[in-house]
Amino acid sequence: MTFSTVHTVRLVLLTTFLVVSTGRAQTDEQKSLEIKRERLQKEIKEINRLLFAEKKEKGNVLDQIEALDKKINVRQQLIKVTNQQSNLLNRKINANIRNISKLKNDLVALKNEYAAIIRKSYQNKSQQSRLMFLLSSENFFQAFKRLQYMKQYTDYRREQGEQILAKTEELTRLNQDLIDQRKQKDRLIAENKRARAQMMKEMKSQKELLGSIRKNESKYAAAVQNKKKEARKIDRQIEALIRNAIAASNKRAGKTVTGSSKFVLTPEATIVANNFSANKGRLIWPVDKGIKSQGFGVYNDAVYPGIKHESNGVIITTDSGARARAIFKGEVIAILSVPGGNKGVQIKHGNYISTYYNLSNLYVKKGDMVDAKTELGDIYTNRNNGQTRLKFYLYEDTEKLNPEEWVYQL
Repeated sequence: MTFSTVHTVRLVLLTTFLVVSTGRAQTDEQKSLEIKRERLQKEIKEINRLLFAEKKEKGNVLDQIEALDKKINVRQQLIKVTNQQSNLLNRKINANIRNISKLKNDLVALKNEYAAIIRKSYQNKSQQSRLMFLLSSENFFQAFKRLQYMKQYTDYRREQGEQILAKTEELTRLNQDLIDQRKQKDRLIAENKRARAQMMKEMKSQKELLGSIRKNESKYAAAVQNKKKEARKIDRQIEALIRNAIAASNKRAGKTVTGSSKFVLTPEATIVANNFSANKGRLIWPVDKGIKSQGFGVYNDAVYPGIKHESNGVIITTDSGARARAIFKGEVIAILSVPGGNKGVQIKHGNYISTYYNLSNLYVKKGDMVDAKTELGDIYTNRNNGQTRLKFYLYEDTEKLNPEEWVYQL
């Protein structure tokens, strides 16, 4: 091959490699965004099913406002993801247009070079020149190699041209597909924007209902304080039971340390704790299905954003009749029973503690060994708003953990 031929071939191969590599990376990103979009769409359906199933007259206005806030937030995430998909498609289309142009230029160069060879062959009486090229060989082996070279060179140039043509057609078709997909995503974004506008109208109508609440701030403030008081009561009992469990466990192990805040682990408990820790981000949900209706940490009040609330766990809303289930194998170390409230179960996984609160009927007792998915009890359904909510907490010794970082896609 001539130097120009080798150079052209290298350019074509490099271009093909870049097209394939870039296309694969963008395809993976597109798949990831599509998975996120489908998950958010599913979450919106679950919010509608679990949080908006009851009539407004039956439900609590505050519950409806919180549900709308969550729905709008998820809707905004959905719009953001679809925008990212549209932008990615635009970048991919533009890149493919450039690649097509480059491939066309390479193809023209190859055709011109090939045409020049043909013309030169005819000018030099191609058949005679080839014969002389072969006959001038010093031996049979060299003649054979020259013959193979001529055949391979001709076949290679023809195949290379065919490949470039096929690639050009493929990219053209791909561009048309991407244009169609971009239109589809644009329609989806427009639908999401319209849906968000509708949600804002619903939010406005709900907030109008709050006018009566805001006219009686003292009554609402009292309700907020009662809610905080109840939450603190549950938190204190959970933490007290954990400290008692630590003291009892360490005493049995003969490692009594006054005021110790950590479990002294046996070799077996260490294995359980290590396995639990190794599954961070992959632990199963404490219910078969549902949505996270309240996250971990500090959040603003639904009526008065200036008022802050703090949640030491998460709240998961599920179907009426649903049952809580263990997220990992372990030992039931305590049963919660809050005066005037519902029941709960605490499970020890090495030095990790998972707590499941707001249960009506229990299926386990203290000392039971459970596996992942073991049913612990029925989750209580509030008759006032028809919602079934599980309060789920996670601790490492006495340190609060964010369950959202440990449970899969929570």
